[in-house]
Amino acid sequence: MSLVLERSRALQRRAEQLIPGGVDSPVRAFRSVGGDPPFVERAEGAYLFDADGNKYIDYFGSWGPMILGHAAAAVVEVVREAAGRSTSFGASTAAEAELAALIMQAVPSMQKLRFVSSGTEAVMSAIRVARAFTGRNRIIKFEGCYHGHSDALLVKAGSGVATLGIPGSAGIPLETTQFTTAIRYNDLEEVEQVFARHPGEVACIILEAVVGNAGTILPEPGYLQGLRDICTREGALLIFDEVMTGFRVALGGAQGLYGIVPDMTTLGKIIGGGLPVGAFGGRAEIMNMLAPLGPVYQAGTLSGNPLAMAAGIAVVSRLLAGGSDFYERLGDVTRRIAEGVATAAAQVGLPVYTAREGSMVTWFFQPGPVRDFEDAERSDTARFAAFHRGMLERGVWLPPSQYEAAFVSAAHGEVEIAATITAAEAVFAGL
Repeated sequence: MSLVLERSRALQRRAEQLIPGGVDSPVRAFRSVGGDPPFVERAEGAYLFDADGNKYIDYFGSWGPMILGHAAAAVVEVVREAAGRSTSFGASTAAEAELAALIMQAVPSMQKLRFVSSGTEAVMSAIRVARAFTGRNRIIKFEGCYHGHSDALLVKAGSGVATLGIPGSAGIPLETTQFTTAIRYNDLEEVEQVFARHPGEVACIILEAVVGNAGTILPEPGYLQGLRDICTREGALLIFDEVMTGFRVALGGAQGLYGIVPDMTTLGKIIGGGLPVGAFGGRAEIMNMLAPLGPVYQAGTLSGNPLAMAAGIAVVSRLLAGGSDFYERLGDVTRRIAEGVATAAAQVGLPVYTAREGSMVTWFFQPGPVRDFEDAERSDTARFAAFHRGMLERGVWLPPSQYEAAFVSAAHGEVEIAATITAAEAVFAGL
């Protein structure tokens, strides 16, 4: 079985003449899974449609934000209305505070927040504020956690960095990363050791509370509370990067799910309904460090863009209205897909470890368990690549990397569950 991708191949060759690698984000090149990347022309609900007329069940959802499904009517309508009033003002609008209030309703630890245009900007800005607030320079991050492509954070990062096997990135001076300490996720002892080696130097700990950029990795019982306790004791800030998990693993994000109150939070993905957006926020006394109130400068011409604000209001309002019922159904659909694929693998004796939280799931091609990035790296990436290609040929488009989470949307239902499991059974039978 093979896909017809003639037009997609032609589009890829043309793009390669104009854009490095033919892509604007490296994972789209399919380098780790092989084969030709389809070029998408449109999407609707749970499906993607490519330039060759192929139809796929979508399990990456624009890498997380399409929680309502593609081209949701409520979102499309408000974006059209907003565009009719202009695509950008470069001035304040009432929609910014309206979306901020909705976000704070779900994530009350964000007493104040500021919008930016990407998750990378949100994290970069949050760390700048944390350093200013504490008067310290050092940051602690965790191996396999990806926090955007700002220089200081591309140290043992996940996502495309892990996918392509790049050790950080060229072009970053050592001086830029000298105050970044990367350690193992789920290991409190290592955290204690860093604080002991650098007393009074650590400004913040930043992490994906549920890792998504090394594949889905869950925090062990007591781990997040341990980080909270250490930061409180040491006067460092705890930053939850919820760009991926915010409104995805639960309405209140990972912090709501696990009952932990961070000092600062970064958001993205869902709060823009698929448009470019990010946000960072936290305790008011911390956020008041920002200009024009305080000495920390941060700015963005397109921050609070009216299209992104309109889409975000539509999506977050819908999620708040749906409440626990929405997330219970979404979690149940995700569970059935996750378990169905895992069962298909077990039936033919393939070692696959399934990790899921909310509507995020990863099938690691190894026996498991996977508790940190070192464990994730033991996965059989060649076998995952074969699985990915086989599923794509059968109309199921998974994230093209072992080190990325798959996402399920509210548009996925009985038909998609059955089709996905059937495809997995056929693929596993041939592996």
